[in-house]
Amino acid sequence: MDDSVNVFGEKLETCGEEPMTGFFRDGCCNTSEQDVGSHTVCVEVTDDFLSYSRSRGNDLVTPMPAYGFPGLKAGDRWCLCAARWLEAQQADMAPRVFLRRTHMRALEVVPLELMRQYAADLN
Repeated sequence: MDDSVNVFGEKLETCGEEPMTGFFRDGCCNTSEQDVGSHTVCVEVTDDFLSYSRSRGNDLVTPMPAYGFPGLKAGDRWCLCAARWLEAQQADMAPRVFLRRTHMRALEVVPLELMRQYAADLN
């Protein structure tokens, strides 16, 4: 696993535990070379985003018990693939981002200044 560091170079904070998120299902947007999708952007999902994601072939609403996935609803926090977040942003469907909970590897795909525009955790 890569170091647990956020986009500011600080300790990565927990994204969400209800439901349990993260590539490693540890509640954090931790990543490694095995995480080809780069599940590194911590977001609060919205109904609009969930509909958009479903239209793009990634149904995040329907529970999949075999994989321990309860399905998401608006307001849930989730570690999203960086490329999917960027795609949603370009379609005006991007959910808000928790930067202190977003892994620094997200910066390989999404510029920090762009994510700052959607920041849910900056004053």
